[in-house]
Amino acid sequence: MITNSDKLQLIDAATLKQLLEQQDVTLIDVREPSEYAGEHIPEATLVPLSSFDPKKIPNDSNKQLVLYCQTSNRSRQAAQQLLAADLAEVSHLQGGLNAWKQLGYTTIINKNAPISMMRQVQIVAGSLVVAGTLLGVLVSPGFLILSGFVGAGLAFAGITNTCLLAMLLAKLPYNQQV
Repeated sequence: MITNSDKLQLIDAATLKQLLEQQDVTLIDVREPSEYAGEHIPEATLVPLSSFDPKKIPNDSNKQLVLYCQTSNRSRQAAQQLLAADLAEVSHLQGGLNAWKQLGYTTIINKNAPISMMRQVQIVAGSLVVAGTLLGVLVSPGFLILSGFVGAGLAFAGITNTCLLAMLLAKLPYNQQV
């Protein structure tokens, strides 16, 4: 029995570069708009995993469909959705954008793009923990609940791979620009 994971193909950065040079690939970036705005592989089309719809994927039957994200975790998830929607063949970039950059290949960088979602989460969560701790020491011990709440949220994000703070930050207008 052939499963979806058997149909999912990995492609390395060197092979992807060759396919791009030959114009034999449809390249889909499944990261979030702020990540794409900051840096992406030339010729990539943005289709974020958070609003991923297999019907909206541009697919030329004469070109290989390749998905990528930062590390290849989200692209694997998106590829599984495409395979579940009966797309016969899907590839994703092994190691994601990190592997592409590690080989020194060109990316399009926008210095005016918002900072990465991970950094935004770290800044907001860290600031809330510091504020809760300082207010707990200087004003009332009840404010320590804020630090505990943020810590619990971070633990939940790590366990479930779902960051509610990142989802909220992604809705801010500056994170919607591409």
